[in-house]
Amino acid sequence: MRYECQYIADEKIRIPWDEIPRERLYDVVTGATPRLETQFRACWTEEALHIRFECEDDHIVATMERRDDPIYEEDVVEVFLDPMGTGKVYYEFELSPRGIEFDALIHNNLDGNKKVDVAWDAKGLRTSVSDGAEGWKHYELRIPFADLREGQEQAQVPRHGAEWGWNVYRIDDDTEGKRHYWAWSPTGAVNFHIPQRFGTLVFVKK
Repeated sequence: MRYECQYIADEKIRIPWDEIPRERLYDVVTGATPRLETQFRACWTEEALHIRFECEDDHIVATMERRDDPIYEEDVVEVFLDPMGTGKVYYEFELSPRGIEFDALIHNNLDGNKKVDVAWDAKGLRTSVSDGAEGWKHYELRIPFADLREGQEQAQVPRHGAEWGWNVYRIDDDTEGKRHYWAWSPTGAVNFHIPQRFGTLVFVKK
């Protein structure tokens, strides 16, 4: 799967989200259409990657209050970024309906074993959560390229045509306490950490 990420010349103005292509999430195992709709859009500037989620929601579970709390145990949206495209080192970003952030650096051996470094922080990460139309939540993440430099002497700003591995996820609890797991590129299991099933983020500058 491929998503073409459009370039925005000036992020100081309001990002024209309505003009940016949107995609949907599907059941992480089967690829079936979920009970609730989740849309996302992404764009980039010279400084950062921007992602916006638009989530239909009829029941919110969000009690945690501190950065890097295990918010993945409740309702959450997630973005995994693999700039090198190896699947062995990638970044995990999460955001809860309360605006609580979780970020981590992942080292994955691609054999089912991984190390999650929660002590790592994207110092320039900026996020927001807002209400949309009735029954909808909007989540936005701004992830600076300057924070994505693991294994490199300096951060690499993407150029036109650059390709990164990535995936976009959501976890949602329903009113009966059942957990639902959704993904842009389904992994075939209730496991988001299968880089071999990541899709491709294509940076486009027209």
